[in-house]
Amino acid sequence: MIKLEQLSKKYKSATHYSVSNINLDIEEGEIFGLLGPNGAGKTTLISMLCGLLKPTSGSFHINSMNFIANEKALKHFLGIVPQEYALYPSLTAYENLHYFGCMYGLKDHALKTKIHEHLKILGLSEFANKKIKSFSGGMKRRVNLIASILHQPKVLFLDEPTVGVDVQSKSVIIEFLTKLNKNGTTIIYTSHHLNEAEHFCTRVGIIDHGHIISVGTPKELISNQIDAEHLEDVFLAVTGKALRDHV
Repeated sequence: MIKLEQLSKKYKSATHYSVSNINLDIEEGEIFGLLGPNGAGKTTLISMLCGLLKPTSGSFHINSMNFIANEKALKHFLGIVPQEYALYPSLTAYENLHYFGCMYGLKDHALKTKIHEHLKILGLSEFANKKIKSFSGGMKRRVNLIASILHQPKVLFLDEPTVGVDVQSKSVIIEFLTKLNKNGTTIIYTSHHLNEAEHFCTRVGIIDHGHIISVGTPKELISNQIDAEHLEDVFLAVTGKALRDHV
C-alpha cells in the first residue's frame, strides 16, 4: 500500500536531516505503528506522506501512485488525524463535521446520515449541537477522528490519537479504529503509549534520529531483544535512556 524509497527531509535552517534515506514498505490492511522519541522524525515523515511537506530527496508511492503526479486523487484516498485538534471551537460538533464532509465532496442526506451514525458510535450524539470549545479533550479527539474518516479513506494517518484522553475515551477510540481496520482501512499510527501500541499494532517501526532502526511485529521485536518482556523494553534498548527534551 505504501512504499518509501530513500525518503529524506532536511529543513532549511537545520544542520541535520529530520528524516534520512528511509526505505519502508507498509502492506494493505496493516496497523503500522511508527514509534520514536521526541524529535525522532515521526511527524515529519507522516507530514511528507500526507503531502503536507515536500521531501528533500527520495520518493514514495501510495497504492502504486506517486504523490506528486497524483496529489488530488491521493488526498481523497487518505485520512489524517493530526496531533493538534483540527476543529473550529466556535462551531458545534455537527457543524464542524458537516464542513469537513463538504470539503471532501459529501452532500446532503448521505453526509447527514454519516455524521449522525459516527457521533452515535463514538458516544457523542447528545452533544452534536454543542460547541467544540465546551468539549473535554477526549470528546474533541473523537470528533477529530470522525472528521478524518467521513469520506471512507483507504489509508488513515493517526498522530498521537489518544494523547491526553481518559481511559474510557481511549478504549472507545481504539475499538473504533480496530473495526475500521477490519473493514479494510490501512492505519499508520504514532504514539508514546507503548503498551497501547504493543496490543494495537500488527507491525511497528522504531525511528530515531531520522532513521528506521527496527521493524517487525511487536512479538518479533520483543523476542529478538535480550531480556525484553514488553515493547517498552525494546524501545529503550534501541533508542537509549537519555532524555530527549528539546525546544
